Amino acid sequence: MLTNNDILKKLRVALSLHDTEIIHILSLSNYTISKSEVGAFFRDPDHTNFRPCGDQVLRNFLNGLIIYKRGPREEKVESKK
Repeated sequence: MLTNNDILKKLRVALSLHDTEIIHILSLSNYTISKSEVGAFFRDPDHTNFRPCGDQVLRNFLNGLIIYKRGPREEKVESKK
């Protein structure tokens, strides 16, 4: 079974993302994180600085990734008839 850390690692490799880009993507969904916190997600689980990636981090990363790739959501303008 894949953990959130595994999913984040696979997306990082597939999209060739650096830590700074991951921080930027998370900021697009109004989530603030430091470079050391991001690095802790990619450590070996036995390492003392390893940190599990929580659901909130992964959810905000995926939401930010949509904005990063597609651009911000356009507001719908309803026409009056």
